[in-house]
Amino acid sequence: MVEVPHAGLAVPDDVRTEIRVSSAALLRDADLFVDRFYASTLTHGGSLLVSHVSRYVVDLNRAEDDVDRDIVPDHPRPRPQQVRGVIWKTTTTGELVMPSPLTHASFEQRLARYHRPYHAALEAEIERKKRLFGWVLLVCAHSMPSVTRPGAPRRADVVPGSRGGTTTSPRVLDTLDASFRARGLTVRHDDPYKGGYTTQKFGRPRDGIHAVQIELSRALYVDERTSEPDDAGFARLTQVIDTLLGQLVALDLG
Repeated sequence: MVEVPHAGLAVPDDVRTEIRVSSAALLRDADLFVDRFYASTLTHGGSLLVSHVSRYVVDLNRAEDDVDRDIVPDHPRPRPQQVRGVIWKTTTTGELVMPSPLTHASFEQRLARYHRPYHAALEAEIERKKRLFGWVLLVCAHSMPSVTRPGAPRRADVVPGSRGGTTTSPRVLDTLDASFRARGLTVRHDDPYKGGYTTQKFGRPRDGIHAVQIELSRALYVDERTSEPDDAGFARLTQVIDTLLGQLVALDLG
């Protein structure tokens, strides 16, 4: 199955006054169009879970308590782990997202409306697949900027993240690697993304639950300055992912 937590752009009315961000930033920090690349998951007999809300509302690839007191001053037990946790204070370029801190009650409301239902649905589908087949493969689908900053070396085209090969079978990683390289794409495992919260949470190969995060360079399919899609690149990458999905479905990890 495939989960796409960051492709959404929606900022629902109930949190709109708590978020202040430009349209350009909203597009830049979303994993634009990633859900479309994996739409054929359903054709291949898999399951597809997609969030439609912006990651500025809640970051679904973070733990519930990954937050600091600058964001939720009255949180009883914050455990900040990432520079940007489950609620982002700033964009990746430093723009302020939140005009003022959240109360713990407002924070809990966001988790209850967006974070918990998503993860409950994800966990339920993983368990359903495991009951049916004895094992399940979860692909955590993301995209990434092609460079960390202007002038920096370009990242690989594809970054599979598996926490050093601990969250899935080597057969999955070998299949990913070979499939992307066969289409002329560069691949670098775990660099710079090792696999986030969802990959780490669910990836337990010994229990029959495999998880791998796949980061696709946005330079492959959009103009990163404008977030406008490149039609030729988009079509090519759609075919690349469709081929990969067929190869992953053919694996027997039982």
